[in-house]
Amino acid sequence: MIDIATIISITLLYSGPLIYVALGGVLSENGGVVNIGLEGMMTIGALVGATVGYYSGNPWFAFLCGGLAGMGLSLLHAIATINFAADHIVSGIAINLIGPGLSLFLAKLFFDGATLTKPIPLDNKLPKIIGGVISKLPDSQFKQVIRIIFEQHVTVYLAFLLVLVTYFILYKTKLGLRIRSVGEHPLAAETLGVNAYRIKYICVLASGFLSGLGGASMSLAVVSSFRDTLVSGQGFIALAAMIFGGWKPQGAMYACLLFGAAQGLAVFLGSKGFNVDPNLLSMLPYIITLLVLVAFVKGVKAPSADGKPYERSK
Repeated sequence: MIDIATIISITLLYSGPLIYVALGGVLSENGGVVNIGLEGMMTIGALVGATVGYYSGNPWFAFLCGGLAGMGLSLLHAIATINFAADHIVSGIAINLIGPGLSLFLAKLFFDGATLTKPIPLDNKLPKIIGGVISKLPDSQFKQVIRIIFEQHVTVYLAFLLVLVTYFILYKTKLGLRIRSVGEHPLAAETLGVNAYRIKYICVLASGFLSGLGGASMSLAVVSSFRDTLVSGQGFIALAAMIFGGWKPQGAMYACLLFGAAQGLAVFLGSKGFNVDPNLLSMLPYIITLLVLVAFVKGVKAPSADGKPYERSK
C-alpha cells in the first residue's frame, strides 16, 4: 500500500508542471495558433524562477516572474505568427532554440559562468500544504498513506484548480466562445465583431505565461535549482498530452496524469534498485508518449483554423 501511495505521490508531483504547460497549449491552439514552442517557454520560466527565487528569497514572486518570462518569449511567437503570418511550426522551433540558449546564457551571467543555478534554500521553495490537516488524523497506516499522497507542493493543487478555471473560461464565458470561434473560423468571427488578432494575442500570451509557470514549478518545487537538463522534453510531453486530450483542458489533465504516472513508475523502480538499465527507465515516459499518440489520437480533431495563418481582407 505504501508503494502504491508513493507512485501516486510522484505521479502528482511530475504531473503538475505538465498540466500548466498543456493548458497553455490548449488555450493557444483553441485560438488558432499552433504552439510547439512550449518547451522553450517552459525552460526560460524554469531559469527565471530559480534565479529570482535564489536572489529574492520569495518563491511566490519567483513563480510569477517565471510565468512572465514565458509570456515574454511567447510574445515573439505571437508577433511572428499573428502580425507577420509566419509558419507556426517554424516559429515554434525557433522559440525552442531561443529558450534553452537564452537560459544558459543568463545562468552563466548570474552565476559566474555556471550552467546551473545555486540551490534555493528549503525555506525559500514553494510550500507544501495540507500537512497541518493530515497531522490531526490519528496515527495509522491510513494516515501515512494519506500523507504520502496529498502532502504536495501548492503548485500541484494550483494546477488542478487552473484546469477548472480554463474549462470555465473556454466553455462558460463569452471570452471562451470568442476564443473557440476564432480557432474554428476567424473570418466569420470578425464579421460578428470579434477582434481575431486580439483574441489570438490573448491566447498565445496566456500560453506562454502558463508554460513559464510550469517551468518555474519544476525549479521551485520539484527540485530547487535550474540546470540545462531540467526540462528535457517535458514541454513536448505536455504538447502530446494536449493532443491526446483532444485540445480540451480536462482531457489534457488526464493525459498529463498518465504521463506523470509513467515518470513516477520510472522514478519508483529506480529508487527500489530494480535490475533495470537506468537509461531504459528514463526512456519510459517518452516511449509511453509515443505509444499513446500512435494508439489513440487518430480520430482526434484540432480546431479547424489551428495553424493556418490569418490575414484580414483588405
